Amino acid sequence: MDIGISAATITDIEAALAQVSEIKAARVVASEDGFIQEIHVLALPNKTPKQIVRDIESTIMASFGIAIDHKKISIAQLGPDVMPQSGPKQSARAQIKSINAEISGVQAVITVALELEGDTYVGQSLGPNSQTGRKRLVSQATLNAIEEYLHGAMSFALEDVDIVDLGSESVAVACVTLVTSLGEQAFAGSALVRQNEKDSIVRATLDAINRRMGFLTTS
Repeated sequence: MDIGISAATITDIEAALAQVSEIKAARVVASEDGFIQEIHVLALPNKTPKQIVRDIESTIMASFGIAIDHKKISIAQLGPDVMPQSGPKQSARAQIKSINAEISGVQAVITVALELEGDTYVGQSLGPNSQTGRKRLVSQATLNAIEEYLHGAMSFALEDVDIVDLGSESVAVACVTLVTSLGEQAFAGSALVRQNEKDSIVRATLDAINRRMGFLTTS
């Protein structure tokens, strides 16, 4: 007999599934009375769909005590040529190589270079040369560099980025939406302003997608 999810929200279950290394996105569909009807997952090709289904069943049972009928689980796997090697490694280390700004009249071009797994990936973003605009350009260029690393397997939408004061500290905060064929998920990240605002915005942006991708950052 199915068990309702009154003790655990859909968000909790999706977050738990996101911790499974092969799963890159998950969407849980529940009925109005709280019963899981469908689970849709986007996964790397590291394991067979049958193995991934077992991992999903085990994760939900261990975390929430809910038994899932395997027929309710739908797996979509990325092709081996879509992800670099077997996909981004858990703890892939993103090193900030450079952040450059070129100003031309009312326009600005921000270029962010990141090193991942020994290779350099460059993202650029062009837009208005305003104080708010430059912050967004730095964050967007960072996302563009990561999309370059992922070879288009995932897409990110920048919702907002800013520098805020918290007590005696200045903090860069970023909100990013991950867009996949299964839908959208929003993530937030932050970083204390230590070297300069641009550096901290890059780190905050990486911290946001770190909720999904598992990136660690270095200077």
